[in-house]
Amino acid sequence: MSATTTPEARVVVVDDEPSLRDLLVASLRFAGFDVATASSGHDALEVIAQVEPDLVVLDVMLGDIDGFEVTRRLRERGIRVPVLFLTARDDVASTVAGLTVGGDDYVTKPFSLEELVARIRAVLRRTHETDDDSAVLRYADLEIDSDAREVRRGGRLIELSPTEFELLRYLTANAGRVLSRAQILDHVWDYDWRGEPTIVESYISYLRRKVDAADPASPDGGAPVPLIHTRRGLGYVLKTP
Repeated sequence: MSATTTPEARVVVVDDEPSLRDLLVASLRFAGFDVATASSGHDALEVIAQVEPDLVVLDVMLGDIDGFEVTRRLRERGIRVPVLFLTARDDVASTVAGLTVGGDDYVTKPFSLEELVARIRAVLRRTHETDDDSAVLRYADLEIDSDAREVRRGGRLIELSPTEFELLRYLTANAGRVLSRAQILDHVWDYDWRGEPTIVESYISYLRRKVDAADPASPDGGAPVPLIHTRRGLGYVLKTP
């Protein structure tokens, strides 16, 4: 990349293995990204706040605090930057579960650099896409503002990760239509998914906890009418009962 070339995006790489960190930096810079680094969880929190990156590549297993805790602290501080976890192959189950803290995707070690770059670009597309037909989608008391990247249910603001946002927007744009897991993977993840096949089920579960949950500020504390439904053996649908 020449000095006059505008970087594709700003990325922070967090890994406590110097050799892998250096390899990732060199590869991502070659692919056109502006890259900053951190070697620990605490260092990552400082670097991310200073750099304000477009995406973070974050190793789950760090020497001080793990990647899940780093992500949780970022979200508590209101930092919504997309996070892509790096994880060991034998720890995929906990990584998928860990996405609920606000991560957006994961890659298992060992991985090809081409795959990592493809995953990064897919997450960035999900983060910056806008709806082709309308900036605002509405269904029942659910409202999705694609320009502001905000979701409200009954007027209550719901915090979603970029991947959760894209999944909910896809369900809402196809309200009343049953969408298969393959359709959801193709549209939301936007590449040939080779990871844990339960990723869709995990994200549907995360969405239900947020979209169909009771409003803690509501006087009666009652849960709203569920909108996200499973059609066993077929897929998922957003609709009123």
